[in-house]
Amino acid sequence: MKIVVLAGGKSSEREVSMNSGSRIANALIAKGHQVLLIDLFNGISDSNNFDSAYEKYERKEYQYHVSEDIPNLEQCSGEEIGVNVLEICRTSDITFFALLGGIGENGKLQAIFDVYGIKYTGSDYQSSLLAMDKVIAKELMRFHDIPTADWTVVSDVDKIKDIRLPAVVKPIDNGSSIGISLVDSEQDIKKAIEEALKYSKGSRILVEDRIVGREFSAGVIGDQVLPVIELIPKSGFYDYRNKYQPGRTEEIVPAKITEDLTNKLKELALKAHQTLGLSVCSRTDFMIDKNDNIFVIEVNSLPAMTPTSLLPQEAEAVGIDFNNLCEFIVNESLKNY
Repeated sequence: MKIVVLAGGKSSEREVSMNSGSRIANALIAKGHQVLLIDLFNGISDSNNFDSAYEKYERKEYQYHVSEDIPNLEQCSGEEIGVNVLEICRTSDITFFALLGGIGENGKLQAIFDVYGIKYTGSDYQSSLLAMDKVIAKELMRFHDIPTADWTVVSDVDKIKDIRLPAVVKPIDNGSSIGISLVDSEQDIKKAIEEALKYSKGSRILVEDRIVGREFSAGVIGDQVLPVIELIPKSGFYDYRNKYQPGRTEEIVPAKITEDLTNKLKELALKAHQTLGLSVCSRTDFMIDKNDNIFVIEVNSLPAMTPTSLLPQEAEAVGIDFNNLCEFIVNESLKNY
């Protein structure tokens, strides 16, 4: 097949996306496909269809490194969608979304692709939007009896009141733990909200009750729930650096927990996936307190695919290697068409 792997963009997660996209492209090349990795923001200026772009820019292997620091996006001025991106994707068989955050994960790009009749991997625009907006997702989960931490929404940093401590402050529409702060005292709340606002597309900030305990994740591919994985950062919490720098977090899969707790986590991962209307793949993150109470933290409609990412590790635990996982996502997505 002719496959565009679309990555990068103007999201603060662009480096993670480019790393994921490089690995996905290499996997699909290894499976015998014609593959082009394209940065959503940069596009390709001198080709307006897949065949000519592939003839000029075919590569046997892609590489991209994730630095320790969150990318500075000041150089990314201009349109969200680069030159000829839609034209090249339109002339491919399918586009693999390796995008994280921004229009690639909040449903906007999915909606544009639908209008242009372009096939893509993953969930549709409606479910992508629901999963990306943490407040909407939490409201839906609470309505469907999926346990999630209590929360409030702050839109004015100077009118903060009734916030219970300890708390977690985070942007409503971002991922990779970017802009997240753990707050233990009142004097730190304003600073945490200002930090979250740097990475939010709007003015609303989510403030959750902080659940102290162990962190887990469980992925879904197709209709299969993958093994539960436990995350144990060697210092701090599971933040941007601990997620993507090798050796900073111990990842245990399958998680060493009781069968009953494992089953509950897997059932909730599938229920959250279905409640939000997701398809093809997702990953649900959990916290479990000292009394084994489970709380869903968030649901990811486009899980990252870096060397330290969780979905590939979970798939590997049941014998699905990375190359086959990527091809499975392509084939499962094509069923939508």
